[in-house]
Amino acid sequence: MSRNLLVVIGVLIVVIAIVVSSATFIVRQTEQAIVLMLGDPQPGVRGPGLGFKLPFVQNVVYFEERILDYAPPQEEIIAADQKRLVVDSFVRYRIADPLEFYKSVGTEASARARLGGILSASLRRVVGSETLASVLSEQRGDIMARILSDTNEAASKFGIDVIDFRIRRADLPAANAEAIYQRMQSEREREAREFRAQGAELAQRIRARAEREKTVLIAESQRQSQVLRGQGDGEAIQIYADAFGRDPEFFAFYRSMEAYRKALTADSTTMVLTPDSDFFAYFGKLSGGPGDEVGLPSIQQAPAGVDAPPVVVPAPLTTAPVPDAAANDNAAVEAPAADNDAAPASSPPANPASAAQ
Repeated sequence: MSRNLLVVIGVLIVVIAIVVSSATFIVRQTEQAIVLMLGDPQPGVRGPGLGFKLPFVQNVVYFEERILDYAPPQEEIIAADQKRLVVDSFVRYRIADPLEFYKSVGTEASARARLGGILSASLRRVVGSETLASVLSEQRGDIMARILSDTNEAASKFGIDVIDFRIRRADLPAANAEAIYQRMQSEREREAREFRAQGAELAQRIRARAEREKTVLIAESQRQSQVLRGQGDGEAIQIYADAFGRDPEFFAFYRSMEAYRKALTADSTTMVLTPDSDFFAYFGKLSGGPGDEVGLPSIQQAPAGVDAPPVVVPAPLTTAPVPDAAANDNAAVEAPAADNDAAPASSPPANPASAAQ
């Protein structure tokens, strides 16, 4: 008897546990729930905490209370300037009215499908009225705000509150991108050639101006140099004239020394002339005139009929052989580049001339 009682008590406990578990439900902090009576949604939304329902008659449907996101597939849209764009976007939303959400779409998968259609229509309507430049410029924020407003207005009837919408990328199709890039490259190259041409023109102008200024400066400097050179030559001539006018004998000596310096420049200079030639006037004496032995050996004339010995000139020159023409009575003077102002050679005497080195 007691055994049967224990069995009954155990069965009652199990039944009571099942009934209690069926009559209660727990809503988590990130969820919200509605109660269905035989599949019919009942008014009221249950928040987080412990809830009660009729067992075996009512059931509970849970929905996310957190913000959800949805990224629709990329869409190819034709802009207002007939440019094709591949738009990649995403949207964030939350279930604002679970009861209306359940009545209109039922599940989150259905809600995503309906939200994707709404978003696609809004994208085509707004982006299709804008140009490519507008989509790629700072006006993109206004475009996204308009799309968000249109999408939220259309999704509110499903109990969905659209919080944010963003266009992640707006690119050209792969088929058109290469042609666009080539056209952009050609345009940049054209601008680069134009800039180079302008730079070359400016450089040519600068070079021409510099060349003109250089020519003017050179001509002016040459003119000034000619003027200064003429003034210097005039002053030099005046100084020479004053100096030579004071001492004519020294002038004759100086001119003779200049003639010696210019005539006896080569390593081997051969001159054939008479010993008493005026060209060697200062070889016999320092003060001028042949025959005086003052520091330099005098030139002695040979007797008639006797060959005159060669006259040795004390100069650092190399002695060269006397040519055969030295034996002739009429000898010629051979000197490289003698000064025009040097004393001319006198007529040879009756005796043969000596060769001087």
